[in-house]
Amino acid sequence: MSNSTNAPVRAIVTPLDEDAAKYFLGVRSWLRVAAAESGGSMGLVEQVIPAGFASPYHIHHREDELWYVIEGTVRFVSGEGSWVANGGGLAFLPRDIPHGFEVQGTSDARLLLFTAPAGFESFVEELSEPTPPTMPPDLERLVRVAGRYGLEILGPLPDLG
Repeated sequence: MSNSTNAPVRAIVTPLDEDAAKYFLGVRSWLRVAAAESGGSMGLVEQVIPAGFASPYHIHHREDELWYVIEGTVRFVSGEGSWVANGGGLAFLPRDIPHGFEVQGTSDARLLLFTAPAGFESFVEELSEPTPPTMPPDLERLVRVAGRYGLEILGPLPDLG
């Protein structure tokens, strides 16, 4: 079978290793499936996102995103719409449409982020730190690295209610 990574594709079964967490933009994250493991078809990142955290408003030009909310409350913004998903909810955010999210309430949210095709998980890996950061993210670096992965950072998340 041919794939974009030229590696054989096989089944993947892994437990969650709490100690393998890294910190992407200060968010505890685990890379669960990478391009090399999926033949480039998908990536999977698991995150525990603190209450009040909001992503930048941004556009993916290479991949679609599917978020599954395991627990917590998350407001997703895509284009001109805004929706809230609780535990068990999901959000599909297609490429080339500006979008982002915000964790609402007082509890952290735990989410799975599937991307298709793979690639975004490499962006997460490149910008992740092994320990919780002591300073805010370097926005210039974020924008620069994002561009290499087909991402545009547009600014803060708009308030669409």
